[in-house]
Amino acid sequence: MMKRVNRLAISLPVPEHGDINGASVVQELLGGEFGEMSTLNNYMFQSFNFRGKKKYKPFYDLIASITAEEFGHVELVANTVNLMSYGNTHPGDPDTAPLQIAKDKRMSHHFTTTAQTSFPMDGMGRPWNGMFVHSSGALVEDLLHNYMLEIGARLHKMRVYEMTTNPTARELCGYLLVRGGTHIIAYAKAIQVATGVEIGKMLPVPRPDNNAFDHAKKYMEQGLYNVLYTWGEPEYRDINQIWKGENPETGEPLKVIDGLPEGAPIPDFEEKPEMFSPGLNPEDYQKILKRLKANL
Repeated sequence: MMKRVNRLAISLPVPEHGDINGASVVQELLGGEFGEMSTLNNYMFQSFNFRGKKKYKPFYDLIASITAEEFGHVELVANTVNLMSYGNTHPGDPDTAPLQIAKDKRMSHHFTTTAQTSFPMDGMGRPWNGMFVHSSGALVEDLLHNYMLEIGARLHKMRVYEMTTNPTARELCGYLLVRGGTHIIAYAKAIQVATGVEIGKMLPVPRPDNNAFDHAKKYMEQGLYNVLYTWGEPEYRDINQIWKGENPETGEPLKVIDGLPEGAPIPDFEEKPEMFSPGLNPEDYQKILKRLKANL
């Protein structure tokens, strides 16, 4: 089973102005081949399908733990897209064409398929594809795939960071660069435990390092490059048999936190009458409120 916590991994700034074109760029980090939908589903199905969970428990624990974090990353990217969609249109009579700006934007899906919110698609509007999932059942092969997947995801985040100065997008990228780098090291350590090969030296992570990005620095200073989480579940504590020693990039000690990130409040997005969302008028709300209170 999965346990949901109603908090975001980090606090995202609310932008002063809408940036719907920027939001479509960030969509790549959600539904692209190397987006968070892919990292989530790769690790999730590998954890579901893992053979020999008890015998090879530290490896299962590692993949399962990172799976839980990737759920939060999908949630974080989706909320970033939603925040960047703030203030792009305003309520108006349908005959005034309040959504007319949509015809000049990169992706009309944000105005037709959704209520100016996220969708499991890439930066060009192509839907996320289950064929992006690699779950061979061969432990070393899957770990190597995950290592390369995280490196590809890191490259995409660096490029998106350079494509926009939007503060919400950059906050997202800064955090994900740090946590994604942590996962690269985690899979490298798992491969070394399984094979004896120091994959990080054979296939080094592309530079520049995270300190080259201003929005990543504070997360480096918080030590988030050195921690993995058990999510408060004793069953996953054996990740400390892999996640131990020193961080090969910072030289700092690695630490398993028996819990979860502190997190930040989930944004509460305003109603969008011009998108008919949620599509309820004040009279409907009063009726709903009366029904909710009927059995109190």
